[in-house]
Amino acid sequence: MDLKTASALRRLRLVSAPEAISFLLLLTCSVLKRTTEFDAVKPMGYIHGFLFVLYVLFWADAWNRAKWPLGRAALYFVLSVLPTGGFFAERKLKGEAESAVIASRARREGVVNA
Repeated sequence: MDLKTASALRRLRLVSAPEAISFLLLLTCSVLKRTTEFDAVKPMGYIHGFLFVLYVLFWADAWNRAKWPLGRAALYFVLSVLPTGGFFAERKLKGEAESAVIASRARREGVVNA
């Protein structure tokens, strides 16, 4: 993997946790709207929608650059629609991004895998 691939993975990783948090907050706001006078669903919906669109765009870029098999790409997409899935995606992507950076540096320095 090259540095552009590592950057794509990093972008996806950095948006995955905020997207998961916004999803949980949106669910909380929905419950509060129905049980109290508190109504923040609309603004939270806009925030979550924006973060979800970013996630999907970054996911598509990472899939294209990392050349993931269909199963891995589908896993990361499914994690985006689960309320806490973004936290799991963030953890998995951290390892992938670190591996991509290490491989890129090794290739740049001429180190060959044995």
